[in-house]
Amino acid sequence: MDIGLLVVRLVFGTIMAAHGLQMLFGWFGGYGLASTGAFFDGLGFRPGRLFAAAAGLSESVGGTLLTLGLFVPIGAMLVIAAMIVAIGSVHWTNGLFVTTNGFELPLLYASAVAAITLIGPGAYSFDEVLGLASVWSPMLKLLAVALGLIGGVAHLLIRRPAPQAPHV
Repeated sequence: MDIGLLVVRLVFGTIMAAHGLQMLFGWFGGYGLASTGAFFDGLGFRPGRLFAAAAGLSESVGGTLLTLGLFVPIGAMLVIAAMIVAIGSVHWTNGLFVTTNGFELPLLYASAVAAITLIGPGAYSFDEVLGLASVWSPMLKLLAVALGLIGGVAHLLIRRPAPQAPHV
């Protein structure tokens, strides 16, 4: 089981961290902060650059923590919040599947990191090596997942969509 958890953490965490770096710096074929900020403005997150930076940091820091198995509930909280925002602001109206830009992929990320958090990072993690795994009680793990969900929903609620042009 520990090797399985390591594989899942490495795959989901590394890809999530890379996605955040795409948003922040344009690495790995991403658009960078200026373009991502303009996109966020269009979604109603203003100032867009600030919200894009917050999303990019949540994904890159959260993904890195998951990859390392360090402070896993905190990393999961960051990733879950970002994925809830992605689902609610970009993907929800497109249905489930990624082939139509649906919410399949962010749902998979959020579910995977929630599961890793609730199960624990495994023996091959910094939380285990540093003796922190026992600090994360089942209630703290549930709280981290819940705070990720609440944080994502809160960000969706403060969104201010652009006013629609009047129909003539």
